[in-house]
Amino acid sequence: MSFTDTVETIGRAIDLAGVLVIAGGVIWITIVTIPQARNRGGGEVYDGYRRGIGKAILLGLELLVAADIIRTVAVAPTLESVAVLGLIVLVRTFLSFSLEVELYGRWPWQRGRS
Repeated sequence: MSFTDTVETIGRAIDLAGVLVIAGGVIWITIVTIPQARNRGGGEVYDGYRRGIGKAILLGLELLVAADIIRTVAVAPTLESVAVLGLIVLVRTFLSFSLEVELYGRWPWQRGRS
């Protein structure tokens, strides 16, 4: 197996991990939330459910970005592939920032502030 094949396999494995984190997170938070929804009011449970799904998506996006970087930089570092990677990272970063603001009501760099 060549270096390129190895890096491609690692990139795909991290891609799979990202997808599994998102899907598994949604399934897990749904399973955990169902009993809570039966015992409590809808608003509090819904907010927790949304936060749980948002956290799963954030972590999954981080893994997907990492896989794209590994594959693009190590396998095919052409100007076109780096430009496509830049666009993908830009879109995913925008999504991550949007989810962070939605979940916590502040920008990621403001996390330590009250």
